[in-house]
Formats: sequence, structure tokens, C-alpha cells
Amino acid sequence: MKFTTTILGSGNKAGIEVPEDVVTALGAGRRPPVVVTVNGTSYRSSIAVMGGRNMIGVSAANRELTGASAGDTVEVDLELDSEPRVVAVPDDLAAALELEPKAKAFFATLNYSSQRRYVEPLAAAKTAETRSRRVAKVVTELLAGRR
Repeated sequence: MKFTTTILGSGNKAGIEVPEDVVTALGAGRRPPVVVTVNGTSYRSSIAVMGGRNMIGVSAANRELTGASAGDTVEVDLELDSEPRVVAVPDDLAAALELEPKAKAFFATLNYSSQRRYVEPLAAAKTAETRSRRVAKVVTELLAGRR
């Protein structure tokens, strides 16, 4: 499904408004997982209803990836994303979870987005000490049952 739109937003917030007929044509409900292609570059996301509008968020990483910014007029190509969404668990977190079966079991119950919220900050750590602290924090939060 292709359409042309202007990326909405200001500051660090940006999003693509998806026309209602596109959401309907995808045939997968109100919040379908999609592959978004902008400027020839694709990323995975989901459509969400925000303020009564169908929106796809465009994170800073995805703005950099696609070379698009808020205010740009772009052609958007959406495809229904039928591939399973699996988070790659880094080795150090996997090892820590092996030592805490309760945390590992809870992590396994989390949806894709929640798992990503735990894993992505680990990759952003600049030092081994920071990464180690973040792994410990993830395990503590999982043991506490925080989604």
C-alpha cells in the first residue's frame, strides 16, 4: 500500500499518519504490524491509534536510517508484517537470566516491544561497567515483574 504524506512532528517526536483506507485494506485490524518503507529503506513497526488518528512512530533511529525528518513529504510503502518478531538476547543478559530462572520465565512472557525495551539500552552502553550495571538492573526489574 503506497501513499504520499508529510511526516508530522516537532522536536524529537515524529510520526506518519496512515489513511483509514490503507489500514482497512491491510485487513489486519486496528493495530497491524507493518514493514514501513521510506526513501527506499525499510523498518518494522505497528500502526497505533493516537488522538483518533492512525499513526506510525518514526523514532530518531528510523529518521536517521531513512534520511527523513518531520516536515518532509515522503512516499510511504506499507506491507503487512507477517514475520515473527523475535528479540535477540545478548549473551551477557542470557547468561544472567540463566542464573535467575524466575526472571528468565517472566522475560519469555513479555511481548516483543517490552522485550526490546529491556534489551536495547544494553547495546547503547559505552563501557563494560555500564553494560554490567544495566544487565543487573534488567534482571532486578524482571524479578520484580515489571513490564
